[in-house]
Amino acid sequence: MKLQTKNIMTFFCKTLLYFLIMFTFSSISLGQDNNGNNDIILDQIVAIVGNEVILQSEVEIQYQAQAGYEIQGLSKDKALCFILEELLFQKLLLNQAKIDSVEVSEDQINNELDRRMRFFVDQIGSEQKLEEYYGKSILEIKSEFEEQVENQLIVQKMRSRATENVKVTPSDVRNYFNGIPEDSLPFVSSELQLSQIVKTPPISAEETSRTKTKLEGIRKRIVNGEDFGMLAYLYSEDPMSAKDNGELGFVQRGALVPEFEAVAFNLREGEVSEIIETKYGYHILKLIERLGEKVNVRHILLIPKVSNFDLQNAKTFLDSIYQQILIDTLTFEEAAEEFSDDEESKLSGGKMLNPQTGSYVFVPNQVEPLLLFSVDKMKVGQISEPMIMQTTDGKQAYRLVILNQRTEPHKASLKQDYQRIQTAALEEAQIKSINAWIKKRQEDTYIKISNEYTNCKFTNNWNGL
Repeated sequence: MKLQTKNIMTFFCKTLLYFLIMFTFSSISLGQDNNGNNDIILDQIVAIVGNEVILQSEVEIQYQAQAGYEIQGLSKDKALCFILEELLFQKLLLNQAKIDSVEVSEDQINNELDRRMRFFVDQIGSEQKLEEYYGKSILEIKSEFEEQVENQLIVQKMRSRATENVKVTPSDVRNYFNGIPEDSLPFVSSELQLSQIVKTPPISAEETSRTKTKLEGIRKRIVNGEDFGMLAYLYSEDPMSAKDNGELGFVQRGALVPEFEAVAFNLREGEVSEIIETKYGYHILKLIERLGEKVNVRHILLIPKVSNFDLQNAKTFLDSIYQQILIDTLTFEEAAEEFSDDEESKLSGGKMLNPQTGSYVFVPNQVEPLLLFSVDKMKVGQISEPMIMQTTDGKQAYRLVILNQRTEPHKASLKQDYQRIQTAALEEAQIKSINAWIKKRQEDTYIKISNEYTNCKFTNNWNGL
């Protein structure tokens, strides 16, 4: 039951895959009936909800779209029942939305259509190839799916209304937690919360000049006929691409840093760029191929090096900050906001964001090994002495780190895991609200399901009307 109700709540996140398959199935044929006979049925109505109908083709298309995800491990009959219930819920929302005159703007519809067209173009390579493949112009493709996109946006809006007033109080959270059997409480691994103050030494003008001169020499060798890939393998300081002779593989527009991307998308095939600067260092590029909004380039990266003198100055600076924090001249948060060179963390008083989760919480295997080695020896509230690090753009720096919080591995508890339990309690409350909304709407909505689905065991009683 949990599987089914949870997936009803996430049903509307699957529309891109659904539309890819919709393009393929302009009409659908069902090759066999339930007895294995090879009778061909072009399509048929399998359910009616108010003024909305559900076609067998819709069920089959969703089956293809969801195969390998939520319905994994189910027999096809059970999977089709699961999908039909999702569609019944969707049509019930749509039918009620029309009764309540729920609308979305033309701008919302057009923006969503444009977003999906960009997705399709990215997949196939260009607008021209998309038009050739489907034998229609982009405008015709958008027009064909405008009504479906509008309906999906209306359904999303209606579904939000069904849960917008759902809240959980601390008492609700406590009751939810107390209702979980002791032997069913989840095990929570150790978690860490950290803050940092980063000092990145400046690159000297002499080092910048040396790096650019070296890269210009490599570029001249390429222009004079030497192989770009071989020189990338020998000299590039991007370890991920150097082993592939500098090749990045196809990357879509928006995935590269702006300075790099602007040059990559303006090169001709085989052309070698001038030197460009990004936050990572200095590059030269060679365009291998462009497909619409994707490019495949080789590049050679050289990174200016920080001198030992400047690196030591950064360490000395952080030593002074460390001492000031210890004698309470300023707090760690104040020092981070004023002195840290890490733009992402300084705005939150130095709190380190977990890039994998978007939260401030790390499990140990999400912390870089060198940092974890030091943090493992620290007590909560303890500040490290300056430690060497490498920034996300590959530069050497020093940082101070404070261990804000550490939890030991444990069974879930209200005291240690309140936020996690509150989220689960809210989700359950939203599911109950949706199920109550469904039950109420079922009472005054005409619903009919074809005989081949009457044996389905639905979460909500769609058959008993």
